[in-house]
Amino acid sequence: MKISKAYTGQISGLTMEKITVEVDISNGLNSFSIVGLGDRSVEEAKDRVAAAIKNTGYVSPKQKNQKVVISLAPADIRKEGTSFDLAMAVAYLAGAGDIEFEYEDKIFLGELSLDGQIRKVHGILPILIQAREQCFTTAFIPKENLEEATLARDIIVYAVSSLRELVEHILHIQKIPQVRAPEETCSPTEIIYENDISYIRGNETAKRALEVAAAGCHNIILYGPPGTGKTMLAQSLVSIMPPLSYEQSIEVTSIHSIARTLPKGLIKAPPFRSPHHSASPISILGGGQNPHPGEITLAHRGVLFFDECQEFDSKVLESLRQPLEDKVITVSRAKGSVTFPAQCIFIASMNPCRCGKEIGKGCSCTPKSIETYQRRISGPILDRIDIWINVNKVDYEKLAAISEENISDTRRSTYESSSNIRKRIIKARKIQEDRFAKDKYFNSEMKAKDIDKYALLTEEARTILKISAERMHFSGRAFHKVIKVARTIADLEASEYIKKNHMLEALQYRQKIF
Repeated sequence: MKISKAYTGQISGLTMEKITVEVDISNGLNSFSIVGLGDRSVEEAKDRVAAAIKNTGYVSPKQKNQKVVISLAPADIRKEGTSFDLAMAVAYLAGAGDIEFEYEDKIFLGELSLDGQIRKVHGILPILIQAREQCFTTAFIPKENLEEATLARDIIVYAVSSLRELVEHILHIQKIPQVRAPEETCSPTEIIYENDISYIRGNETAKRALEVAAAGCHNIILYGPPGTGKTMLAQSLVSIMPPLSYEQSIEVTSIHSIARTLPKGLIKAPPFRSPHHSASPISILGGGQNPHPGEITLAHRGVLFFDECQEFDSKVLESLRQPLEDKVITVSRAKGSVTFPAQCIFIASMNPCRCGKEIGKGCSCTPKSIETYQRRISGPILDRIDIWINVNKVDYEKLAAISEENISDTRRSTYESSSNIRKRIIKARKIQEDRFAKDKYFNSEMKAKDIDKYALLTEEARTILKISAERMHFSGRAFHKVIKVARTIADLEASEYIKKNHMLEALQYRQKIF
């Protein structure tokens, strides 16, 4: 008997922690223990591992007069989940002399069933990507994770269905075929959007504002009475955003794999997250004993939508101050802190009154109650919003056109499709990418020194901005946000300078409703 080892891993935040499984087998009365600060699921693994080994055809560690100690190192990191099962079983079989393999460059991931089958685990993609960076060359993963595992590059992957199959592979009895990673591309033609912006009739100003927001990654608020199309506008924002690049797709897919919200295949379209107003601060920001990503991180590279944002808890809204500004969220705990990405467009809808009726047209609420409802959003949060849009009721004739069966092609063409708008946004984003040399990607991320360097105003535009800032009592942040939005509008026209018409449009989006 000797000490044997195998490697596995777990996700802490968005980072893979390499876990070394050490097994010591010695003579004595039968005992089987797992040490290394594991949670309940890790403690219960000894029963799963013992049964799986027995049903694979080997003597169970619980049927021998021996003392078995499995250590999960480093011991000061809390271990959670069931992904360590496979590594523990393999290390035990090696320690018992049943198999022999070189463990230094191999990583094992998978949960064991009692009959020796290997079940799916979460976070496979980020683990494989980071395992490669930590000099692992080979990974053994559950067969159920095959589709996700094919997205990893430059690492040899074997998809295993049972412990018996893995043992036969190690003993060279029956080789497991190696997983081949297909070439992945993110072509816009492959993405089908449910909500095309051409379906929306009227509200041309709001649609233009969405185009500006998507081009420069600006936060936006849609304000108006219920039933005017605020939610539909917000949902259509994703359809005009460019598809994710392959690197961005891997990044977003990894986040959703960790959060257990991953659909099948690679995520190619920007994600859209719309949490319920009863969501807690932890579910929005992320956290927990072993910090996990929240909604704002799940919306990374996409859109975070708060429908009727006045109904959200004030603690949730106030907690958005820092991530809306910095595009990252840092979750601090006693044992350290974890930083999650949060580069998303924040879009919120607001009603003028809680009763749901239009003020002056059926609303019987007192002016005091209306003001109280509107002031549920604090000034510092409102100051972080780049674009304000009043969404009005749409003319009934435009709405009726949707149901008409025989609309001429000319009439249909008056409603611009998402694909056409997306082309302009892609060009504007390319201008920003070239301008910032990939140091910063969006105009909304510019600092004061960047504004002085890249936001060049004509004399007319500068004069209009100065007069408007004095009349509208802009804060320093609001002053800069107007310039950032104007820079995006100028980029949509491929203009080097911010001109008078660009500044006037940007100021129009800064006029708060209350």
